[in-house]
Amino acid sequence: MSSSDMKIITVIGSGLIGRSWAMVFASGGYSVKIYDNQPGQSAKAIVEIKKELQELEEAQMLRGELTAAQQVALISSYDDLTQALEGAFFVQECVFEQLEVKQNIFQDIERLVGKDVILSSSTSCLVPSNVFSKVQNRSRCLVSHPVNPPYYVKLVELVPHPETAATVMDTTHTLMTKVGQAPVRLRKEIDGFSLNRVQAAIIAESWRQVQDGIISVKDIDLVMSEGLGMRYAFIGPMETMHLNAPEGLEDYMKRYGPGIQRVLTSFGPVPDFCGEGSKGIINEMCELIPSDQQHLSASKDRRDQLLMGLAKLKKDHRPSEDLN
Repeated sequence: MSSSDMKIITVIGSGLIGRSWAMVFASGGYSVKIYDNQPGQSAKAIVEIKKELQELEEAQMLRGELTAAQQVALISSYDDLTQALEGAFFVQECVFEQLEVKQNIFQDIERLVGKDVILSSSTSCLVPSNVFSKVQNRSRCLVSHPVNPPYYVKLVELVPHPETAATVMDTTHTLMTKVGQAPVRLRKEIDGFSLNRVQAAIIAESWRQVQDGIISVKDIDLVMSEGLGMRYAFIGPMETMHLNAPEGLEDYMKRYGPGIQRVLTSFGPVPDFCGEGSKGIINEMCELIPSDQQHLSASKDRRDQLLMGLAKLKKDHRPSEDLN
């Protein structure tokens, strides 16, 4: 397949994640075909995308080199799967998180595309060996899990099926980098992938501390947003440790390793997130931000505005590559 053929990407599903992927791929100059099995839904999605891209352009936060109008022109809608897949070199599936639905859609897609077309799922919690179990040629399959909202939070976890070819991982990594995402490769599949496992550890300890009466909901959130999160917005836990001791990571572990082990052994069991003990935590959170649509929407909008500003800051302060 020549590079001139590698211009069309098909997005399956026109919900929030599907629309986000379409915007990300179009920002990189790719032609994007959106398919939805509900008649008229993919056309509605383009109307939403157009509105959002225009707002981003006005805020000077539009990604890529093309104008909003040029990016919208690259996106087309389809109710017919065969037409939607025609000419695509890469397929990004974004249907809802139900294993059987995903298995069946990939079975349908495989019948309609050539053997070199990469099949990628946006699943956040289903492992590739399950998602692609009904596909014959699994060497071209992988999970590309974005973080919500993908337009501002650029991480994409690339998770291989046990049979995924190295070239498929490489091509996807190159594509994601080209469209401005930040891809990470998992070397093998694991339940929860990487991000959700790290997130689950943070959630569990935060929940335990509130439940045990050590700290309030508001203050545990400040521990992250005004403490750990300040560093983690730019560097990760490994680099944080490496920079926090005079002689780097090995020195850090000699100094603090025993203390970390002691604290870890004091952790309680996995909390019950839905039992009686969780009600107080939920009530405390809802006093801070009531769970009606008006309050939640306003807080989500604020989150997205802040993420937009942080994305811009990170872009403007990209580290120099010549320190190696």
